[in-house]
Amino acid sequence: MTTQEKSRQGFWQSLFGRDDGQEPREDVPEPVVEAPTREAVPELEIAPNDPIVAYFASASGVVEIEKLDLDSPALRAMKEADIKVVVPLVSQGELIGLLNLGPRLSQQEYSADDRKLLNDLATQTAPAVQVAQLVRQQQQQAQERERIEQELKVARLIQQTLLPKHVPDLPGYGLAAYYQPAREVGGDFYDFMELDDGQLGLVVGDVTDKGVPAALVMATTRTLLRASAQRLDSPGEVLKRVNEVIVQDIPPNMFITCLYAILDTETGLLRYANAGHDLPYRRKASAGGAEELRATGMPLGLLPGMEYEEKEIVLDRGDSVLFYSDGLVEAHDPRREMFGFPRLQGLVAGHRTGGEAMVTFLLSELARFTGDEWEQEDDITLVTLERSETA
Repeated sequence: MTTQEKSRQGFWQSLFGRDDGQEPREDVPEPVVEAPTREAVPELEIAPNDPIVAYFASASGVVEIEKLDLDSPALRAMKEADIKVVVPLVSQGELIGLLNLGPRLSQQEYSADDRKLLNDLATQTAPAVQVAQLVRQQQQQAQERERIEQELKVARLIQQTLLPKHVPDLPGYGLAAYYQPAREVGGDFYDFMELDDGQLGLVVGDVTDKGVPAALVMATTRTLLRASAQRLDSPGEVLKRVNEVIVQDIPPNMFITCLYAILDTETGLLRYANAGHDLPYRRKASAGGAEELRATGMPLGLLPGMEYEEKEIVLDRGDSVLFYSDGLVEAHDPRREMFGFPRLQGLVAGHRTGGEAMVTFLLSELARFTGDEWEQEDDITLVTLERSETA
């Protein structure tokens, strides 16, 4: 009989008073064996910079906790939890988990055979744990992608709902608008507001962010602009009022550039104020060329107490104005050359008509400049206003 067989026979004899596989002896009562219970070892949080992490990653085999002497919060927690041995689970040189064991139920020390069994278990378990972690990570990533897609759907719905459904039909004027976000949801917006006495309010803005936060800030800004425009007749005062309200609650590192203008359709008078937005270009039918419409003012949401300069011009017959966002001028060609303000100003000056024809012309020039492989980098918004040459 081998040593292992003798050991098995001795175990069965000591426990049941019989040999392995034999009927129990009648003179020995059948014992009732109850396994002692022990509370589960609590989960332990280990900080990534804890020195015990590096120790476990380089350890070979079972680690006896009582023999460690490290300045480690995790080690102290393990000792308080009565953890006796730890088996690091290492896969491809990376520590992916720990197998923690408390005292043996028999109160005996862990033997050499126990350690070998635990090391063999760790060798087999570590790859399986790593696979499980990768699967869980992929599931979390899929859930995160689904959450982001849902948020983008909500943000896109907000923008589609708030952007004008149509361009106002103004006798004696031509209006055209183009909006193309770079991604599912953009930060640009534009709006038209019919005011008292035949006046038209015109807004072009850009929120410095993307996604749901930008869509919500855009919605808030649009609502505030509309509410203020109904009560205040000054573009500068409207921007001032909106800034005072929005600066209190806007998320950190966000602001809005915005240009607001009011057109008197009877006289052609255009009054405007600018909160840090790109300068519009006015093309005069009589003199040719394109001039910048300058008015100073800080973007909305940056600082309280801001003042916004107000300017005015009169649109003569045949004159036109281009309002736009920086997605047009900051587009790059394959050589990384930027479309730029001078190019845009020259194109506006050289084109004889405004309105829809101007929008189509600028988009064709942009496509020619960027080439077929161009990937849009930022939102593009174009709004043109032209006074007809005839009454």
